[in-house]
Amino acid sequence: MNNKEFITELAKRTGRTMSSTASLVEDLETLLKSHLEENDTVTVYSFGTFEVKKKMERISVNPISGKRYLIPPKLMLAYRQSALLKEKFNESGDFAEIPDDNEDETVND
Repeated sequence: MNNKEFITELAKRTGRTMSSTASLVEDLETLLKSHLEENDTVTVYSFGTFEVKKKMERISVNPISGKRYLIPPKLMLAYRQSALLKEKFNESGDFAEIPDDNEDETVND
């Protein structure tokens, strides 16, 4: 699902116009960004938690040349799903609907 499909579906479900829904999604995005830039943790009830984590600097070795490189520290966005969402996915996780790539292949002898 891309952004346009998401806004269209959300507009249908909420009974709002496409432009007001797009504005609402943009405001939500701006709000999340501003809090995450301040290293705040954002928790959305029954959805999950977004937080900024610091990945420490480390030394990496090029396997071909053997040369060592220092990789600087960086900030990463982490998402942890809520227990309710995780439970919902595990309950409805009917994987029988997912087609197996090998079923469509035919073998000619």
